[in-house]
Amino acid sequence: MAMALAATACGGGDEQVAPDGATTDGDEQAAGTDGDAEGTISLWHIQTEVADQALIDDAVARYEADNPGVDVDVTAIENDSYKTQIRVAVGANEAPCIFPSWGGGTLAEYVDAGQVVDLTDYVEQDGYRDRFVDAAWSVVEIDDRVYGVPVENSAAALVWYNRSLFEEQGLEPPQDWDELLEVVDAFNEAGIAPFALANQAPWTGSMYYMYIADRLGGPDTFAAAANRTGGSFEDPVFIEAGERLQELVERDAFASGFNGMDWDAGESRQLIYAGNAAMELMGNWNINIFRGENEQFFEENIGVTTFPAIEEGDGDPTNVVGTIGDNFYHVSSNCELQDEAFEVIQYLIDDESVEARVDNGRIPPVEGFEAEDEVTAEVFSILEQADSVQLWYDQFLPPELADVHLSTTQALFALSITPEEAAAQMEAAAVQYFGE
Repeated sequence: MAMALAATACGGGDEQVAPDGATTDGDEQAAGTDGDAEGTISLWHIQTEVADQALIDDAVARYEADNPGVDVDVTAIENDSYKTQIRVAVGANEAPCIFPSWGGGTLAEYVDAGQVVDLTDYVEQDGYRDRFVDAAWSVVEIDDRVYGVPVENSAAALVWYNRSLFEEQGLEPPQDWDELLEVVDAFNEAGIAPFALANQAPWTGSMYYMYIADRLGGPDTFAAAANRTGGSFEDPVFIEAGERLQELVERDAFASGFNGMDWDAGESRQLIYAGNAAMELMGNWNINIFRGENEQFFEENIGVTTFPAIEEGDGDPTNVVGTIGDNFYHVSSNCELQDEAFEVIQYLIDDESVEARVDNGRIPPVEGFEAEDEVTAEVFSILEQADSVQLWYDQFLPPELADVHLSTTQALFALSITPEEAAAQMEAAAVQYFGE
């Protein structure tokens, strides 16, 4: 297992001393500093939507007002660019003081390299950890030590659909594979693309593969292959997942040109807004994006449901693919103001920031969350009922394997590789990486 394989040779962790005088009540910060520190804290994040950037900026401004000797230098980076930039920065021991990740294997590698501060003493002090739902900690705990704070959202890939188009066609959102194929055929006959997909960045298409594999084999099949506990990426489940994915491609389930479309540029969503596509499989960060780009359309047309079941499979149809707490914020080992950096992170998820995230359609990973609108309540209900939450493969796996997963999945969408070849490439990469 990527996380289990990671050693605890973390930089700076043993030297950390949790500050005194902490509280966890409301907006008060759980770990405070003496207020006399001076210097600059660099902070990278990927919240590039206007409302989300404002939330980060507001939290930082409140911190700076309370700590006049410390400046926070904030840099917002597009999602895909960030993945490369942070890997380069961490590799060069030049990571910013505060940076986010999705936890899992990538974080484990950073921890193994001694680039991330052990935050266990901070989060354990005065019950700060209890501010968050338990599931939020699972992907930032390595060998019972905590290396990040869940901040941004409870995220799951779900099927967003245009209720008006379904009503016009006399259709219901598909609940199983056979219904999915029927819906695909019906929308194609009506001249409407069944799914909008912008797969230029292959993490978007990866969601389909992950769901199909989970519905077929359940989470244990992936865990056994990824953790090297007797499983294999050449398991028949993964091959059938590729076959079913290509069945959707060959059945024209996706809008034309999907492998060249840019999700960051909103090309898939434009198909939804224009009524040219009926559904999109995407994370529930879509709530905020829909509202920001086209609130009236969102209020009048958007519905949400789970990925269809596969009756022949072993996976529980309540399972979701996603993460509870994403993004997770870390303190780099080379940060000179580590206590203050942790306190900045606390401002990002204090009561005021939680309220702002709720207003932005987020589901903060904190205890006591209550949704105020119907769509968010439905998402929260889906998350509550999920039998398991499968962390995104490209975040769970070490970067070397994540790259192979993404490239082979994109090749499956392009019909340029067979499911057997894709599975073999993943297994060969895993054997090479793990040595087994």
